[in-house]
Order: sequence, then C-alpha cells, then structure tokens
Amino acid sequence: QVQLVESGGGLVQAGGSLRLSCAASGQTFSNSPMGWFRQAPGKEREPVATISWTSELRYYADSVKGRFTISRDNPENTVYLQMNSLKPEDTAIYYCAAGGTTAARMFGRQRGPDYWGQGTQVTVSS
Repeated sequence: QVQLVESGGGLVQAGGSLRLSCAASGQTFSNSPMGWFRQAPGKEREPVATISWTSELRYYADSVKGRFTISRDNPENTVYLQMNSLKPEDTAIYYCAAGGTTAARMFGRQRGPDYWGQGTQVTVSS
C-alpha cells in the first residue's frame, strides 16, 4: 500500500519560511515525478511545483517562482518544498503528489499524479 506522508506545515507570519517534507512508502518513486499541489478554501487544487526523477527538470507556479524551491532525495523516497518569503495568499492545504509520466505533464494535470498525500495545512498571517 502506497502512502505519502507530509509534514512541516503550520502557522507562520508573512515573510517567514517553512519547509515541507513528504515521505513515500510502499513503492519507490525514484524513477517517477513528484510534486506539490495546494488548495485554498473555495478554490480548486492547483500545482505549486513538480520535479523530475533526475531533479534536472523543475516546474513552478508563477506565483511562487523565486520564493519556493522543490527538491528530492531518491534514496530516502522523499520530496521537499522550501517556502521562503511567505505571503497570506500562500495559505492553503498543501498536498504531496507522486507517480505519472513526466514532471511537466504532472504540472499541467495532463497525466498523474497517481498518488496523493493527506495534506498539511499552511497558514500565513499578515
């Protein structure tokens, strides 16, 4: 049984930083894209960042470019999201995602992800 378990969410003031982690178990994703999505109240789930299995290709939402960095550790089957200069509009539930064909297609919601985490709340106060 595949599980994706996120951690690192919480409450932070605007301008602060958080680092999200997602540990996968039940299947290795070292040859698959991984990523992060988020869903704010009343809004649809949207891609935040995705990363290819080699880490060579990374895709970011325009709203987080220059502030967020996605990375992964394949031996640990883990993906991270470093979030800096956080804004109140970053407040959302953040979901880890894994599996599919390419990071680009995951980002564009054209294929995958195959698996989702349960989500972790990030709240940024003004």
